[in-house]
Amino acid sequence: MDIPIIEWLLSSDEPWTRYRAMVDLLDLPEESPEVRSTRSDMIHHPRVCALISAANEWPGYPLKRHNDAKHPIYKFSTLADFGVSASDPGMETAISALMDHQSPLGPYQVIVNIPKAFGGTGEDQWTWILCDSPTILYTLLAFGLHDDSGVQQAVEYLVHLVDDNGYRCKADPALGKFKGPGRREHPCPIANLYALKALSMSPEFIDSPAAWNAVESLLHHWALRGHQKYFLFGIGTDFRKLKYPFVWYDILHVTDVLSRYHFARRDARFLEMVEAINDQADADGRVTAGSMYMAWRGWSFASKKAPSPWLTFLVRRIQKRMIESSPAG
Repeated sequence: MDIPIIEWLLSSDEPWTRYRAMVDLLDLPEESPEVRSTRSDMIHHPRVCALISAANEWPGYPLKRHNDAKHPIYKFSTLADFGVSASDPGMETAISALMDHQSPLGPYQVIVNIPKAFGGTGEDQWTWILCDSPTILYTLLAFGLHDDSGVQQAVEYLVHLVDDNGYRCKADPALGKFKGPGRREHPCPIANLYALKALSMSPEFIDSPAAWNAVESLLHHWALRGHQKYFLFGIGTDFRKLKYPFVWYDILHVTDVLSRYHFARRDARFLEMVEAINDQADADGRVTAGSMYMAWRGWSFASKKAPSPWLTFLVRRIQKRMIESSPAG
């Protein structure tokens, strides 16, 4: 591990970056005084407190497009990425609201508004689609609620939904004729990505057929770049830009999720993605956002003018996972 980069991350004014670098890059135990102190700084940081407050506004407004970075669902997932847990101050009420609406089948629901053109009613309704429900599931698992019976039901149903070519555009059967923009038999890249992110939090499913099929779907999509565009998801210039939060289908999001699976990390197609990310680092190994969500302006990862500690940490974590899966790792 590059010591100057680690020192730079640990000297960051972002406690979420320092905390995750200590735990994920240096493998320091959560019980160590340094980690405990840094985590406390994170939980009480004004930016994190603001995210928790925003999460407590759940369900917020209806989700009309799934790359709406200001929606509360992505406040939850970002808190989960940082390492916030269910027992942290301010989280109990927010999580309770998140879990209040669960389909009898298992998936957690959000308020959406699906236009009639896509088979919806054009009205606000609680329901689930595979491009939103797995994000909630990932969040709850990351918060430490793996043993909750409702969460387990959601995991098992997610595993059940996979097809031979990965996850397709699936939704609550109550939506009737709803179908995303694409052929029914095609895999949906964003659904595969979100599903894999959730399943990565359940060790018992890391090697499951569902995980293998979904990983292959994403790797195959990369291999077909320039030739095949599933649904709304192409792999071009915008896809390659480094971007956070993990809201949509882009190279850092895809590579971060794939790096959680040991059988993906040695695949030549995955290595090509990592190389495309590494090429964007500066001479010191630091990375800067290539694109940004205006709703997150003010965060280092939402600035194209200077290297971001958090983005650099995310890239370094991917690289560390690769080392750990190498023959000498």
